Amino acid sequence: MHLSRGIKIQLAVFSVVSLIAGLVMIFVYVKLPVLLFGVGRYTVTVELPRSGGLYATGNVTYRGVEVGRVDDVKVTPNGSVAATLSLKSGIDIPSDVRAEVHSVSAVGEQYVALIPRSENSPPLKDGDVIPVADTWVPPDINSLFDSANAGLDAIPDDALTTMVDESYVAVGGLGPELARLVKGSTALAIDARQHLDALTALIDEAKPVLDSQSDTSSAIDAWAAQVADIAGQLKAEDHAVAGFIDDGGPTAAQAQQLLDRIDPTLPTILVNLSGIADVALTYNASVEQLLVLLPHSIAVESSLALPNANTRQNLRGLYLSFNLNINVPPPCTTGYIPVQQQRTPDQLDFPERQPGDLYCRIPQDAMFGVRGVRNTPCPTKPGKRAPTAKMCRSDQEYVPLNDGNNWKGDPNATLSGQAVPQPPSQPIAAVPYDPATGTYVGPDGKAYTQADLARDNPQQTWQSMLIPPAR
Repeated sequence: MHLSRGIKIQLAVFSVVSLIAGLVMIFVYVKLPVLLFGVGRYTVTVELPRSGGLYATGNVTYRGVEVGRVDDVKVTPNGSVAATLSLKSGIDIPSDVRAEVHSVSAVGEQYVALIPRSENSPPLKDGDVIPVADTWVPPDINSLFDSANAGLDAIPDDALTTMVDESYVAVGGLGPELARLVKGSTALAIDARQHLDALTALIDEAKPVLDSQSDTSSAIDAWAAQVADIAGQLKAEDHAVAGFIDDGGPTAAQAQQLLDRIDPTLPTILVNLSGIADVALTYNASVEQLLVLLPHSIAVESSLALPNANTRQNLRGLYLSFNLNINVPPPCTTGYIPVQQQRTPDQLDFPERQPGDLYCRIPQDAMFGVRGVRNTPCPTKPGKRAPTAKMCRSDQEYVPLNDGNNWKGDPNATLSGQAVPQPPSQPIAAVPYDPATGTYVGPDGKAYTQADLARDNPQQTWQSMLIPPAR
């Protein structure tokens, strides 16, 4: 039979296409070299407590990607099930892996999912075995159906009918709401899965908190009782609470108006208060001492009227005794303007103030003016006393101008400074005297008489002490 050149070309093209299709079928779809010689594959055995519906030619996945197939499923002599997995070479699967049997759909189509537990473990190799402890199979569907049927058989027919009817009444027409509930639950479960570590930590750390609540149950009971008491009082005073709520709005508006009015001056006031706060902080110890002494001072002042209580003299005022010791002790002039520059009270002019601080500059242990500024305690240096804050902060010690009595010398000593004159020492002695005549013997051996020591001397009054004796 003679074939034309065109037919020969067509037959050649058809043969080439058929050959290519056969090769693709053998090597790609049938994978004959893999089936016959295991080229590009390695075998891993998975021990299962039962088959769980797994069958040969089932898929094997790793991280959701198909990496092999199930070659064989058989029962071992010890009663367990061994599934042989044929896995693709070139894909490193950690040996620390868990094998789980899952279903693609409700009708079956089981497959093996390899779930890694550690990325640092060496990869699986040919001949490895995954033990039963590292596997999971779904529950037997037949047992599940048997349990469901047993449960339904245990329910009386009339009760089951009642349950179905009541369920319809309960959820009838709530399809959209139930759908939203299911979607929300699904989203919640997904979020919980994504934050599994945080949830686990929360569960683990909840025990100490719950234990503390259990240990403090008595305190919680007391707190709950107090809250109940407060709630009862609020209920009893409902009208007062209602009035407070009604008046709260206008009161808040008035408070806002007050703040608006004082807004221009409030910053200045706060700045001044901050300065006062700094002073109070510096003199914290002094403020505390003042607060300690203030109640005692008030008690002393209130006791002044106690002797006249419930008497006619009570109408005359407080019970006081004034000893008019005029010019005893004398006023302190040391440290102020010299006497030559002072003005009498009837003059209206005043001299120019001298530079520097003006205060009584007598010794700190002088017998008068003991509460003067020179004896002010230094808050920042306990034990030190100084008249100025600058001297308190420095290492300078207080130096008086003189002893404060019988001042002699430069009238401008306040400015120029002058050594403290030492008064002559005078011996002091105590001797007995005759109370009848007031006679006593002095240290020099001579007899002296002091009339006001005598027993018969008339008692002096405050008038006689103020008026000099007649000469």
